[in-house]
Amino acid sequence: MKIVVCVKYVPDATGERSFADDGTVDREASDGLLSELDEYAVEQALQLADDGDDVEVVALTVGPDDAADAIKRALQMGASAGIHVLDDAIHGSDALGTSAILAAAIERADPDLVICGMASTDGSMGVVPAMIAERLGWPAATMGATLSLAGRTVTIRRDTDTASLTVEADLPAVVSVTDQSGEARYPSMKGILAAKKKPVEELTLSDLGIEEGSVGLDAAWTKVAQTAPRPPKEAGRVVTDEDGSGAASLIEFLAAGKYI
Repeated sequence: MKIVVCVKYVPDATGERSFADDGTVDREASDGLLSELDEYAVEQALQLADDGDDVEVVALTVGPDDAADAIKRALQMGASAGIHVLDDAIHGSDALGTSAILAAAIERADPDLVICGMASTDGSMGVVPAMIAERLGWPAATMGATLSLAGRTVTIRRDTDTASLTVEADLPAVVSVTDQSGEARYPSMKGILAAKKKPVEELTLSDLGIEEGSVGLDAAWTKVAQTAPRPPKEAGRVVTDEDGSGAASLIEFLAAGKYI
């Protein structure tokens, strides 16, 4: 069985995010890393590989040269191989363009199962897994808090505010998992050394049969129109209770803000 895990190289969320003149994220302005939410997807794929026989886990990413670090991390964790779609024409692609590229790369890899994180920590849209499934014509089981595989059926448990739903899909399928699915493992020294010898295939848009003009910033349906610095934090309101009126002042404040 082959499992493809979609991984994304994103700016460190603890740093300050900045944007280039064209409205895209300035990825050179801060350190990057494998999206934390994608680490959960890698972990779930590796757990399936640990439990099964002859399971290959392939990490797939789309992005610039530095995006290879996302694959490197997945390989260190235990993935078998990597695929890096690298092409200058990809710059500025939105979710629609990215999903088209990923779907083409997945179709080329011919896996049985695709696992994604619930969203990326930079875009936070959470729509790419479903878009990939639609393009491939495969079923999608998204937002899984748990993931299991029995024969050719994948099962997730999706937790909502009011209920937990069990969703099943026949393979091939696309699934996404949440940060409740299980903590991701840390790479061991053995894993770090072994990752250096694992194969990583580089592909261009031409290799995938995708025209340059169909993706990228000019073809994007969604763009950042304007950005502004985050407003500075304001000092909180202090309610002083000297004469027993503090409780009334607090209730008045909560009511005015519609907190109660």
